[in-house]
Amino acid sequence: MTAVTLRNIWKEYGDNVVLERIDLDVEPHSFVALVGPSGCGKSTLLRMLMSAEVPTRGEILIEGEPLPADPTAERGVVFQRYSVFPHLTVEENVLLGLELQTSRLSCKLFGGAKRTAMDQARSMLEEVGLGHALKQYPSALSGGMQQRLAIAQALIMRPKVLLLDEPFGALDPGIRAEIHVLMRRLWQETKMTVFMVTHDLSEAFHLGTRVIALEKDRTRPEELERYGAVIKHDLDVWPPKLSDLEAHETVDSEATDDI
Repeated sequence: MTAVTLRNIWKEYGDNVVLERIDLDVEPHSFVALVGPSGCGKSTLLRMLMSAEVPTRGEILIEGEPLPADPTAERGVVFQRYSVFPHLTVEENVLLGLELQTSRLSCKLFGGAKRTAMDQARSMLEEVGLGHALKQYPSALSGGMQQRLAIAQALIMRPKVLLLDEPFGALDPGIRAEIHVLMRRLWQETKMTVFMVTHDLSEAFHLGTRVIALEKDRTRPEELERYGAVIKHDLDVWPPKLSDLEAHETVDSEATDDI
């Protein structure tokens, strides 16, 4: 399980300040939902956690160590658009990450190593409900199935931190509900720390253990570029706070006494 710390993070593009004064301490196995209006820097913050962007000021730590300068296998990512390779089968899509990690020169595995990797890929595909589709190509899959494949691609690398950039926004409501159940189960089983960008508040409160709202304090036209978004709200959603548990226990105790 992995703790993530952000200290006084600022992000500027020239004269345009996107984020400012972002301070966060994220406990291991948290599911952090990032919400806020378009353009408030949610995806920018996610890209910095991925090392695709560099903070203008401040530092990001994973388990107390500075964030690596380049993307690493310990940070998985799933985008809104399905990040799968159309020329590879479902099984090959998931197997590719293991091949790249284990054999950087040839990108191929052989013998026992290949069999072990294939077993891992097939087990992961079973986990996300795609065990029946190993030899199919992504074009034969529905949108929900392609997003399951993208999740399997990310999780096969056993990341400590999973980054989700509006991963369910393009799905129909029924399919999205199924993926929510899957995502919650996989998060519980793997003990990952998750950051998810979403515009859907119900999704944020349904999946997240913590909901963080980013917003600009200053919104006059002349201020929009010179002042970035800050953390406007930081809400613990689950598990309930100790005071809430104590309140429930008191109510339960009183009810028992009455009986």
